[in-house]
Amino acid sequence: MRRLLVIGIGAGDPDFVTVGAVEALNRVDVFFVLDKGPATADLTHARRAVCERFINHDRWRIVQLSDPERDRRTPAYVRAVDDWRDERAALLERALTEELADGQVGGFLVWGDPSLYDGTIRVIESIAEHGSLELEWDVVPGITSVQALTARHRILLNRVAGAVHLTTGRRLAAALPDNADDVVVMLDSELTCRKYADQDLDIYWGAYLGTEDEILVAGKLAEVIDEIAEKRAAARQRKGWVMDTYLLRRPERD
Repeated sequence: MRRLLVIGIGAGDPDFVTVGAVEALNRVDVFFVLDKGPATADLTHARRAVCERFINHDRWRIVQLSDPERDRRTPAYVRAVDDWRDERAALLERALTEELADGQVGGFLVWGDPSLYDGTIRVIESIAEHGSLELEWDVVPGITSVQALTARHRILLNRVAGAVHLTTGRRLAAALPDNADDVVVMLDSELTCRKYADQDLDIYWGAYLGTEDEILVAGKLAEVIDEIAEKRAAARQRKGWVMDTYLLRRPERD
């Protein structure tokens, strides 16, 4: 029997790692990391730094695997994601068989929380359903970028009797949700919110939340969207990647 722990390690600040996550880290023998190449090498380094800071034994090790490429050109987005997840599952299943001995504990370190816009849980479900490995697995929650965003801007996520809608840039491109006055947008590489700059909206934006590279901008969407776009483009050129999240907020209703 192999045991797996999917551990949320927060949005970037090591202080966001919870006591529960620290306890889980110390139970792991082998950490599996999907490497996306030189452009995101600092993310791999950051995972190692978390381990070195919090683990109090020396038997742990990290196994890096080259993350399969997702087809970003096809219009069949859902199919492309499913195919990419299947490739990941096959890769990780081989690694679990070869690198994790029976009775050992494997770990997956997930930015933010494993339940929010991360595919690790689905990949492990696919491996378990395949049935070639006997697995037990648990999920340890983490601090999300949404929590970090609102904390850094010193705002509440929700308002009295109000709803919060979490969505993606792809969904936002179709329509601005009308079922909530507070809309959190993730995975938006195109800053789709610019499409709604003619509406009365505030934006609270953050990139590299919880890290030394953190960038924050807030204000009326129409007034700050160019500043956000410029800072985002400059940061991406400098680092080779960018992770950002933002909240769109309609005015208070009477």
